[in-house]
Amino acid sequence: MAKYNDLLLRMLEGGSCERPPIWLMRQAGRYLSEYRELRSKHTFLEMCKSPALAAEATRQPVARLGVDAAILFSDILVPVEAMGAKLSFNPAPVIHNPIRTSTDVDNLNVPEMKSSVAFVYETIKDLTRTLNVPLIGFSGAPFTLASYLVEGGGSKDFLQLKRLMHSMPKVYGALMEKLTVATYNYLQVQVDAGCPVVQLFDTWAGVLSPAEYCEYVLPYVAELTNSIKGAHIIYFAKGASSFFNAFRSLKCSAIGVDWGVSLTQANELLDGKFCLQGNLDPAMLFTDKETITKLAKSIVDEGRRLPAHIFNLGHGIMPQTPVENVKLLVDIVTEHA
Repeated sequence: MAKYNDLLLRMLEGGSCERPPIWLMRQAGRYLSEYRELRSKHTFLEMCKSPALAAEATRQPVARLGVDAAILFSDILVPVEAMGAKLSFNPAPVIHNPIRTSTDVDNLNVPEMKSSVAFVYETIKDLTRTLNVPLIGFSGAPFTLASYLVEGGGSKDFLQLKRLMHSMPKVYGALMEKLTVATYNYLQVQVDAGCPVVQLFDTWAGVLSPAEYCEYVLPYVAELTNSIKGAHIIYFAKGASSFFNAFRSLKCSAIGVDWGVSLTQANELLDGKFCLQGNLDPAMLFTDKETITKLAKSIVDEGRRLPAHIFNLGHGIMPQTPVENVKLLVDIVTEHA
């Protein structure tokens, strides 16, 4: 087995690093031929729930790309299914019993996650024995999980969620409290199984105003980041640069940054308190070698002027992305020291 690559951990701990570590959101996915082959034989949920299959999908991009971290192959909605949500993928996620009333919230469980999602625990135990890079665990943040539960799936306007939030604040609060406890249980199980880093995805936080975020989301994120013990926490809220200053109070190691704000601007908004992760637009991976090289080197150079920097995309890799361009990106970042 190759020597253990601890670059990500050293960067998160504030140590002196020779270059930025690189890993990519959604790095296990359909842009990889080996993933497509695996997926052709199994449904998505079958892969998530099989420790052997999930571990194989997690390892694939590490072997192909040479990234500095693995991220657990799973889905952000795994814990809400354990709470009682009737979940399917067609191919987008669908919740067949959406949350709209106080009775719906009462019917949600807050399970003991180690037994309820034992397949996640077993996958992590397997991976941490065999990987030579850190394994990143993850979950959706409470607000993002609530968006799926209330809307019944993805949404363009989040009308049902915003109506619940403003017209039935006690019901919304009860839902968020349950989701916060369940998310804590889920992430702590991942940490206890061996993940030294966990990422909290708040994919839909950016649909809110800064005032809404501070009142209806931030307290639950803070509760989570204050509670999880034994791992570095990365918080990523897509489209949320207008309320970055609210993140300053969070107890986490890193903040994810999308392409809507520069790393330099994000660092100023965050008062230089965090390692920053990002922030190449994944659409740029559909361009040419010269463009990818120029943009990647620019981000690496900008990151050198920050307290700490992890190279990543501003959101996940798209399924049609040419794998050779992804490999090119990783090579540029690892060689442009």
